[in-house]
Amino acid sequence: MHNGCAQMILFAYAALIGPASVGVQSLPLQAVTSEVTIVAQVQIQRSSIVRVPPAAPPSRLAQVVKWKEKGAPNCIKWSSMAAAMVSSPTTIDLVVRGGTRYRVKLEKSCQAIDFYSGFYVKATKDGRVCEDRDSIHSRSGGECLIDKYKTLVPAK
Repeated sequence: MHNGCAQMILFAYAALIGPASVGVQSLPLQAVTSEVTIVAQVQIQRSSIVRVPPAAPPSRLAQVVKWKEKGAPNCIKWSSMAAAMVSSPTTIDLVVRGGTRYRVKLEKSCQAIDFYSGFYVKATKDGRVCEDRDSIHSRSGGECLIDKYKTLVPAK
């Protein structure tokens, strides 16, 4: 390490812990003539993003299932989200672990086609993605507020 760099690092260290703790006499005279006070604040934020991939397309031999919408909870655990697919211009069908399906209705100004390749959600402290509170994010940078969830059950 260059001698000037070592002296500067030593000076910064001395300013933080006090000149009595470090051999300040080795520093140039102009560096120690005035007292230096350094005040710093460190804020650490943790942000996690969860990717919900697109669902695999159904095979040609698979029977087409018609779905009926029922009531649903206001929130879904983000850790249970497994896959998603666009189901209409303003809705996305979400499959969660365990096989339950939900229809995610987006705010009116959003186009579901922007989420054809899946979406991202920000992990929240409560571990849930809630309607009228949280948004989904497309890979292209778009963002839509979740307006409503509906549980999907096979129509008879």
